[in-house]
Amino acid sequence: MGLILVEPGQVATVVTSLEMRKAPAPRPLPASPFRLARWKSPRLEPYRGLFRRVGAPWLWFSRLVMPDEALAALLADERVEIYAIVDRAGIEIGILELDLRIDGECELAFLGLVPELAAKGHGRWLMTQALSLAWRKGVQRVWVHTCTLDHPAALGFYRRHGFVPFASAVETFADPRLAGILPQDAAPHVPIIAAAPSA
Repeated sequence: MGLILVEPGQVATVVTSLEMRKAPAPRPLPASPFRLARWKSPRLEPYRGLFRRVGAPWLWFSRLVMPDEALAALLADERVEIYAIVDRAGIEIGILELDLRIDGECELAFLGLVPELAAKGHGRWLMTQALSLAWRKGVQRVWVHTCTLDHPAALGFYRRHGFVPFASAVETFADPRLAGILPQDAAPHVPIIAAAPSA
């Protein structure tokens, strides 16, 4: 068994895809000081701002580099539902994005809270909300993916809520911190290995 070298300037992660083929039994919604607010065709700036606040610690960058026209079309698609998690003061502190563009399926495309709220028990409320929205008439499969760049508890969290792993893959991509897409201090648990300066 050998190691596969990751080129300088790249980041590697193991992606695990999980699915649920049957709706879970109804459960009471856990108490929470938060609420969901549906964002219909959100403007790009606030959407990307919230995406960055939630995802920067885990190197989420895909929506930050997507061309404006393509992202606007995605966010305007009626089969893509965006929800902001809002606190009592009306501040957006999390994101839930459901992708229903494939008939019979719902992907939990993005699900997360700002890092200050991680590991404080709010995830159970958010997942209960997400599954309640995802399992609707016509949906036969709900799925999600996580990776080793995410919070270390993420994979166990999804499994505890009934998701079953069905595939894994290794993904490599250019480090978004080196390109200035995310700040250099984002995701400190992932070392930056820059290309050696040329002689």
